[in-house]
Amino acid sequence: MQLTLFSDLALRVLMFTHGAGDRLVTIDEIAESYAISRTHLTKVVNALTRSGYLQAVRGRSGGLRLARPADEILLGDVVRTTEPDFALVECLSTGNRCAITNCCRLRGVLNEALGAFLSVLDRTTLESIALRPKDFRSLARIGEDR
Repeated sequence: MQLTLFSDLALRVLMFTHGAGDRLVTIDEIAESYAISRTHLTKVVNALTRSGYLQAVRGRSGGLRLARPADEILLGDVVRTTEPDFALVECLSTGNRCAITNCCRLRGVLNEALGAFLSVLDRTTLESIALRPKDFRSLARIGEDR
């Protein structure tokens, strides 16, 4: 199983925003720090804002900040918001046409594995994985070396 790039970026945006503390961050700042596309990042930020994870402050000195405390943001909720589906195999998807679904035991095992994966994310908060401001300073130095 692999999370989409969208989910990966969403988690990294939240980590970056939390790592900035009370300071507002910009999409350009995040894009530059992670060396990723500003256009793609804008879509991620918009989704996180619409979902209530980020708050966008408009204006000349605007930017982004977390919309709620990091210890209240569960990774499972974020991933469920950003992932299009969790169909690991055809039999877990809508429109399943697998001929052995009725007698296959794999479906149950994979469904249980997915549940275990989400269970770990459901008990993990943004606060527990967040980087510290000094981590982002070292990230900026790495970016300067490029």
